[in-house]
Amino acid sequence: MAWTWHFEDAESRTVDGPNEAFSSQSDAESWLGQSWRELVAKGATTAILTEDERTEYKMSLLPAAGG
Repeated sequence: MAWTWHFEDAESRTVDGPNEAFSSQSDAESWLGQSWRELVAKGATTAILTEDERTEYKMSLLPAAGG
């Protein structure tokens, strides 16, 4: 099983990002924790984690509003 990230902008259009596959969900999540700033700089606002063809979850890459 391979875990991969896909990225979208604010209009749900695909944003190119590294095409890396991970052997576990935790490895994929650790990588995103280190890489999200570069992805936002490329225009990504949403990260989508998939295992093979199944979507595990979507998450925002933007900071939460408010304080």
